[in-house]
Amino acid sequence: MEVESASRVIDGAVVLIDSVEGVEAQTKGVWKQLDRYGVPTRMMFLNKQDRPGASFASSLRSLLTNRLHPHPMVLTLPIASFDPQDYAHGEPGIQGLVDLVKWELWRWDEEGRSACYPLPTDVRALEKLEFLPSNHPIIPHLAPARTQLLENLSMFSEDLMEVLLTLPSESSSYLGIKSPDIIPHLRKSTLEDKILPVVCGSAIKHIGTSIAMDYVGELFASPLDVFHDSTKNAPLRMLAWKVSWDQKRGWMTYVRIYSGKLTRQSAILNATRNQKEKVSKLLLMYAAEPVEVDELPFGAVGVVLGLKFTRTGDTLVSSGAPPSGRSVMQDIIPPKAVISASVIPNSHSDLEPVQNALESLSRTDPSVRYDFQEGQILVHGLGALHLEIVEGRLRDEFQANFELGKRRVSYREALGPSYDPAHFEKPLITKDDKADIAGNTVIVALDVRPLQEDEEGNPLWDGNLVLNHAGVVIPSPDSSSTANPELLIASGIATALSSSPHSSLPMSHLRIQIREWSTPSPLSLLTGASAVVLRNRIRKVGMGPLMEPYFLFKVSVNEDTLGKVVKDLTEHGAELQDLGDGMSDGVDEVGGYPEEGNYIPPNMLSPSSSNINLEETNGSSKIKRFIHALAPLSQMLDYNSRLRALSGGHGQFDMVSAGFRVVTEPRKIEILREIGRA
Repeated sequence: MEVESASRVIDGAVVLIDSVEGVEAQTKGVWKQLDRYGVPTRMMFLNKQDRPGASFASSLRSLLTNRLHPHPMVLTLPIASFDPQDYAHGEPGIQGLVDLVKWELWRWDEEGRSACYPLPTDVRALEKLEFLPSNHPIIPHLAPARTQLLENLSMFSEDLMEVLLTLPSESSSYLGIKSPDIIPHLRKSTLEDKILPVVCGSAIKHIGTSIAMDYVGELFASPLDVFHDSTKNAPLRMLAWKVSWDQKRGWMTYVRIYSGKLTRQSAILNATRNQKEKVSKLLLMYAAEPVEVDELPFGAVGVVLGLKFTRTGDTLVSSGAPPSGRSVMQDIIPPKAVISASVIPNSHSDLEPVQNALESLSRTDPSVRYDFQEGQILVHGLGALHLEIVEGRLRDEFQANFELGKRRVSYREALGPSYDPAHFEKPLITKDDKADIAGNTVIVALDVRPLQEDEEGNPLWDGNLVLNHAGVVIPSPDSSSTANPELLIASGIATALSSSPHSSLPMSHLRIQIREWSTPSPLSLLTGASAVVLRNRIRKVGMGPLMEPYFLFKVSVNEDTLGKVVKDLTEHGAELQDLGDGMSDGVDEVGGYPEEGNYIPPNMLSPSSSNINLEETNGSSKIKRFIHALAPLSQMLDYNSRLRALSGGHGQFDMVSAGFRVVTEPRKIEILREIGRA
C-alpha cells in the first residue's frame, strides 16, 4: 500500500532488481502500479552486483524478456575487481564502476571510501592507466560501450545525430564528447519514455547509490515537466497521499501540492468528504527529521498537522474554492483484502480502545478494513504477513490489548440467479423499491444485476460497479455528502454490500444503478432506506455463487525436489501453468522485446555468473527450476513452512493476487461449513 500511495504522487521512480534473480513477479507488480498512475520517468538500478551469481547482462536481458521497456540504456558498467585474476577465478564482488556518460571511473576501498578518476579521450591511453592494470578484461569493452551508448541515444535525438556525424571516423572520436553535451539529450529521451536509464551497484555497500541519485537529479521530471496549472496565483489544490499517527504530533497528513501554495493556519476544504479542515503547522520531512516551514509551494511534498477528517487519497482545496474548483482528483486504489482474522479484546474495558485503534489504523493504511460480524470484530488484510504487521502496529503504536484469532480467507458472494429485470425509463415503483424508516415510507428505485464479462468492477467498491441516475460511476462509497441524495443512497448501498443476508460475506461483481428516489425529511433517511431496499432485493433473489481469492505463485526449487513440490501443489488445488529454468522462466507476455538496437555487455563483466553456470551443468541437482501455478489462497496459508520442508530449506516463492474466482458446488458447501452457514 505504501508503494501504491506513493506512486500516485511521484514524478519519477528508481526500480531496484536483484542482479541474481533478474525481473521477478513483484518487479512487474510495481511496474504496473507505476503504469496505473502514469509515472513519467523511471530508472533501473541493478542491485546486489556483489552476490555470487549476479549477472549484469542477464538482468538487462530480463528487462527485455519481461517487456518492461524496449530500450534499456546502460549508463554505468560494473568492475567486479581491480585484480584481473579474480575474473579468471570467477570471484563475485563489485569494487568499482565506469560512468559511460561522464566518462570517469569510480573505485571503492574496503572502508567504503570512493575515488573518482577521469578516463582519457584516446583509446590507446586506456591501456596505460595508473589506476587500472593494463591487462584488465574490462579495458577492451570501455570504448565500444560508450560508442554504443551515444549511437543508440542518437536514434532518439536528431541534434545528437548531427553532432556524431561531424566527428572524424576514428575509434577515439566519441570519447571526447563531454557529459554536458550528452545529458540534455539523455534527459529529453527519458522524459519522453523513449529510453530506460540503467545503472548498477551494491546498495548495502553504498556502491553506485550516489551516482544513481545524481542521475535522478539530472534526468527525472520536475513538477514543471508534468501537466499543471501554470496560471499566476493558481488556486490551491493538493492530494493527501499518506496519513500517519505520531505520539507527539498527532495526525500527520502527507500531501503533494498540485497548484497554488499552502500556508500554515489556513482554512481548507476536503473536497472528497465535503469537510472543512484547519491547518495548524506545516513540515518538510528529511527522512525522519521534520523541519517546520511557513508555506508549501507548488510541487512540494510536505506534511500538514491538524487535519481531523482527511484520509489517504482525499483531494484538498482552498476553503473559498468555487464548486467548479472542487472536483476530486484520481483516487489511490487500495488492493482488495483477501484474508481476515478475529480481533478479541483481552477484557470488556479494552473493547473501545481496540475499536479506536482499528479506526486509526484503517485511516493510516486504507488496505486494512475492519467490520463486525455476528458479535465479533474482524480485521481484513492483503495476506498473512500483512495481518502480522497489523497486529504489531496495533500493539506497538496504539497500545491495544487483544488476541488475534485464527486466520481465515475472505470469500465473496455474487448475485443470485433470479434477479429482477431493469426498470423502464420511467421506473414503475413496486413494494420492492420502498422501505419504512423512522415512520416514513422512503422510495429508492435501483437496477441490480451481475456484471457482464466485458464490465470491470471498481476496486474501491470491492469489485462492484455503482452508477448514479445519469449512468456515471460513483467513484467511492466514502464520497459522502449531506446535501447530495445520490451520495447518501450510495452510502446505504455500501452498507448492504458489506454483508450478504445469505452468508454474511461481502457481495462482489454487482452492477447497481440508482434510478429514482423520494425526498424524505431529513434527507439522511435515504441512506438507511437504500440499505434496506438493496438487502431485501438480494435476499429475494436467493444465494448466489461464492468466490474465493486465487494467487499466482512463482516457486523456485532445485531440480532434485521439483517432483515433490509439484505433487504438493496439485494436491492442494493448484493449476500448473509453466515450468522454466534460469532467468528465462515462463513469461506471461507473448514474447519479449528484441535485443537488436540495445547494448548488452559481455557476460565476463560479471565473472561469478559464468562460474555458477558451470557448477550447474556439473551437478544437475543444483539447477534452479521455476514453477508457475495458480492456487486458491485458502490452501496456501502455510505454504512457507510446507515448501521449506519439501525443499530442504532451499525453496523460495513469491505470490501476486489473481483476483476472485467462482468456486464449485462441493467447495461452496465446504466454505459455508467453514463460516458456520451450512
